Amino acid sequence: MNQSQPEKQPVNNADLPLNQIIAGDCVEVLNHLPEKSVDLIFADPPYNLQLQKELWRPNMTQVAAVNDAWDQFADFKEYDDFSLAWLSACRRVLKDNGSIWVIGSYHNIFRIGKIMQDLGYWILNDIIWVKTNPMPNFRGVRFTNAHETLIWASKAKGARYTFNHHAMKSLNGDKQMRSDWDIPLCRGAERIQIDGTRAHSTQKPQALLYRILVATSQPGDVVLDPFMGSGTTAVVAKLLHRNWIGIEKESRYIEIAQKRLDQVTLPAFQMDLFDVRDRKRSAPRVELTSLLEQGYLKPGEKLIFQRNSAQIAHIQANGKIILEDGFEGSIHEAGRHLMSGNPCNGWQTWYYQDEKGSFHPLDDARESYRRNIAKTYDQGVHSDSELESD
Repeated sequence: MNQSQPEKQPVNNADLPLNQIIAGDCVEVLNHLPEKSVDLIFADPPYNLQLQKELWRPNMTQVAAVNDAWDQFADFKEYDDFSLAWLSACRRVLKDNGSIWVIGSYHNIFRIGKIMQDLGYWILNDIIWVKTNPMPNFRGVRFTNAHETLIWASKAKGARYTFNHHAMKSLNGDKQMRSDWDIPLCRGAERIQIDGTRAHSTQKPQALLYRILVATSQPGDVVLDPFMGSGTTAVVAKLLHRNWIGIEKESRYIEIAQKRLDQVTLPAFQMDLFDVRDRKRSAPRVELTSLLEQGYLKPGEKLIFQRNSAQIAHIQANGKIILEDGFEGSIHEAGRHLMSGNPCNGWQTWYYQDEKGSFHPLDDARESYRRNIAKTYDQGVHSDSELESD
């Protein structure tokens, strides 16, 4: 099962062009980066919009559509070959416990998703970015195109990856974050313009990148954007104290992005302000045997499943528990057995009884153990064996 806070794989950051925009073709640049060196990738590739003619509003003003040369491909095969090349190069530099985000529209996202699956990426979510201020369909022949789709994927099925679940709840009124995100288009003061004209036709809102980076990266991680454009990914990475690498072949965009980055000033870094991992999940691992060895629980002690349940188990001396029906296993395995194979966190579903007769989840005993071990460590009276027991 995936862990939301995987251990980071060691990499020599001295071999990486950290916090720089690299000019050039993304595939060529990616092929020169070290293998498995990047924690998170955000890709905003050409959408291959296939526009056939100019767009006009009812008041006869022309719509500034995406008609840049970099978004033009001869046919679907050329676009698929292009997508296969950059997605393959990204997968090579992505750490085994890293993840990738790709954004697109109905013109390209389904082709992108198929290629990602063929390469071995494992799709974790598709996020719908609901534009709260979309451009209308002026001709009235289709629905207003009011969203874009983001694919979030790990490197392979079963791979570990970062997901700051509790941070997302905090950003969503303490409710679990859904896969539909209401975020306005990049307009007004945020939209970069040169001589009254938008500097980049597909500039993404900073709020979108902020949410992605807070959700799926940690301070000090390396965030890569293979299509840097106007630099939003790098700006947000800098604000959140992530390292970043940008790749861009258009010199005019590099100049715009660098100017934005130079204007970002930050206070001194404090880990507790930027590290939003759930402290409980990132705490040292504790086995039930550690609680037995230190006297927090006793061999033979009775446990109650889900507190008010009639299901009872007894703790064995080896740290496993045995049910009345004879099933023997860990607290998690025994819980799954009682829940017909459904996932079960045994620390929260098994209850023990204290000396006063009150019931507490096993997690209380685990947290008490962690606090006392930390206190012993701070006082300098710990032994190596005590720390290694975690």
